[in-house]
Amino acid sequence: MRKLLFYFFLLVSLQAQAQALTGISTKWSDSFREWVIYTEDDEGELRMRWLMDDDWTEWEYRIGDESGTIKLKWPGDPNQWSLRSGSEVVSMRTRWNNDPREWRIEADKNFIIKSRYGNIRDEWQIEDDRYGNFEMITSWEGDPRDWAITDELDESVSIHTKMALVFTVIFNSVPK
Repeated sequence: MRKLLFYFFLLVSLQAQAQALTGISTKWSDSFREWVIYTEDDEGELRMRWLMDDDWTEWEYRIGDESGTIKLKWPGDPNQWSLRSGSEVVSMRTRWNNDPREWRIEADKNFIIKSRYGNIRDEWQIEDDRYGNFEMITSWEGDPRDWAITDELDESVSIHTKMALVFTVIFNSVPK
């Protein structure tokens, strides 16, 4: 019986890690401070931590049992962010100083995510497909409230690393 329970919990934990993201939309049509995250079989949320203060420097997210915080690493410097969930830390920083079109995401696996067409922020993709494919495209051109996500990343890429990719795109594509 113990072995059966062990395998059940192992299967459940592996499914949580392998959860593919499918989209993200603003919760309200007139605000970019709260988002609904869609997965293959669940919904989650991404939102500003201090909504009343309109503070864009701290965010929190939850997808199923997984949650974390995203914070600006240094006050006044939008080039570096840090995502934390338990003992996992994901670093997000611009690839080139003060150029928000390309970002380096560093965790157990590293990615470069960039705007496909430079200053047009409707399409983003990872540079290297070593761990699979990841793209985000606005559902309607020029409208950053709804995004389709193509998440074909390897099962070993954590949901937290995926959230770092999503946050980077969202934060750098919406008006503030």
